[in-house]
Amino acid sequence: MSQSVSVPVQGTEAAAPTAAQLLDFVRRAAADARLIASLPLDPEGRTWVRLDGPGGSEAWLIGWPPGTGTGWHDHAESFGAFATARGVLRENSLAVRLPSGGWRALELNEGVDRERLLRAGQGRAFGRHHVHEVLNESRAEHAVSVHAYYPPLPLIRRFSRTGPVLRLEQVERPEDWQ
Repeated sequence: MSQSVSVPVQGTEAAAPTAAQLLDFVRRAAADARLIASLPLDPEGRTWVRLDGPGGSEAWLIGWPPGTGTGWHDHAESFGAFATARGVLRENSLAVRLPSGGWRALELNEGVDRERLLRAGQGRAFGRHHVHEVLNESRAEHAVSVHAYYPPLPLIRRFSRTGPVLRLEQVERPEDWQ
């Protein structure tokens, strides 16, 4: 179940936001108990509500049932931030910048994998072409998080990974998820 409802959050700015401002926004939104409680949760699939992000950014409140995740993906030319509001999320990421196009499979070098746990109240910012997957590994508890991207997402590239090989599987555009 998904909703595409605009939920105003106080403190939005008119100018293009920085990564630090996006991180501040997602942390403040994640601490808003009323906003977090407003998200409908589905036991089977992720749910989301569109938020009014700062400076024209794209922002989302996302519910993660136990055992769900995003799969490997990036946000193309957008930078962003996310914060956990409830539960614990694991982020697996790659400390390498991928080429923006012209490839279908890449073999990754050793030492590029990064892992971090984000508990309620914790967040992180990331730059353009950041490749990661986000997971709720809990077997019993929903997680909830807030995400913001600037510029608004032009596309998402989805990848599969087998050992050191990363394969481009799909390119999604905003009309595919809105």
